[in-house]
Amino acid sequence: MTAEAMVTSPLTGSEADDSRPLRIALLTYKGNPFCGGQGVYVRHLARELVKLGHSVEVIGAQPYPVLDTDALTGAGATLTELPSLDLYRSPDPFRTPKRDEYRDWIDAVEVATMWTGGFPEPLTFSLRARRHLAARAGEFDVIHDNQTLGYGLLADLGAPLVTTIHHPITVDRKLDLAAAKDRRKRASVRRWYGFTRMQGRVARRLASVLTVSGSSKKEIAEHLGVRDERIHVVHIGADTDLWSPDASVAEVPGRIVTTSSADVPLKGLVHLVEALAKLRTEQPDAHLVVVGKRAEQGPVARAIETYGLQDAVRFVKGITDTELVDLVRSAQIACVPSLYEGFSLPAAEAMATGTPLVATTGGAIPEVTGPDGESCLAVPPGDAGALAAALGRLLGDPELRTRLGAAGRERVLSRFTWAKAAEGTVVHYRAAIERAAAAGGKAPRNRQTPTAATTTTR
Repeated sequence: MTAEAMVTSPLTGSEADDSRPLRIALLTYKGNPFCGGQGVYVRHLARELVKLGHSVEVIGAQPYPVLDTDALTGAGATLTELPSLDLYRSPDPFRTPKRDEYRDWIDAVEVATMWTGGFPEPLTFSLRARRHLAARAGEFDVIHDNQTLGYGLLADLGAPLVTTIHHPITVDRKLDLAAAKDRRKRASVRRWYGFTRMQGRVARRLASVLTVSGSSKKEIAEHLGVRDERIHVVHIGADTDLWSPDASVAEVPGRIVTTSSADVPLKGLVHLVEALAKLRTEQPDAHLVVVGKRAEQGPVARAIETYGLQDAVRFVKGITDTELVDLVRSAQIACVPSLYEGFSLPAAEAMATGTPLVATTGGAIPEVTGPDGESCLAVPPGDAGALAAALGRLLGDPELRTRLGAAGRERVLSRFTWAKAAEGTVVHYRAAIERAAAAGGKAPRNRQTPTAATTTTR
């Protein structure tokens, strides 16, 4: 019997004995796996669901997901492109589309919302997805929404709906408001995050919500008002084949690596830069490599200039998975300085390579990293002095680095893998299907889903 079949149903308490392959539609309004946890989630969950024998069709908008195909069998999830107007693309974000780009009223809503300072993509993707799924009623056994939470998903989609909320975006809104320097900026932040009101209304009407940590479960209940019994924790994890130790990669003395967006206060990068300035007074070879985009303005840019760290902080982006893993392997320390995380994939991935970790206790990070001194060094969020002390302690103690690195790898292998995440997710798919059947719904099985293809739907 598979590990999936042995998981206990969260609703019935009975053994999940239905092992039929499922036809799964996985929705994602943003799917880029190189900039944000949602894209990583879709890529790895889809791959592991296929390995379990299920058919997975990812339906996504720009930036489109990157999906994996098994090198030996050619099996993999399929991708259906459901394009937006891509108003935030590089190198011309907040662009105004040309007249011939408009296709329908949803496009007009998308542009009008952007023009008035809002973020339209969760709403407009949900409306396009509703239309697309209505035309394909009966093709899927279950529909899995990856944190779109748009009004369009409250319609009859032709199959039971399961939604993942990584963490409520109201947390980001709160931190961005706190970082806003004046009334005008605060008004702009409130308008940008206007979609969170919609997401709360939608979330409260969902029968089944998955989330990635106990911390996120608590935040979803408190911020979005979702009833506790409707929220289920399924931990995600690292690709432990890719993220693994490799003794052939040379360790660079003084190197600290982090994954962060310089212009997102929630990620806490400014506090790590301040900690680096303190650290270099005692360990001048200490330097930081940031996987992410450099911000030319803002608190991080000002801190780098103020402390004269232009040669000690380097930003990298656009590197391959292999290059990223080798970069983390080469570091003496990986650091997660976030003020809050709903899970923290960068922490799990760094730990999987055996690189010792310094991390804050913000949000769900301690659930991933474990207790201070056992599998990481933990510090309070937003405390540059504590960060500097922990980084200095670890740089000066090779034995401690070795011990924490090994313990971190073992913790990830035992708790946080994508295979376990897929198995746990399928349990909730089957529970949703069972619940719909009991309520009189049907899950028709009259059409086959292709095993490998890419289609475009406009």
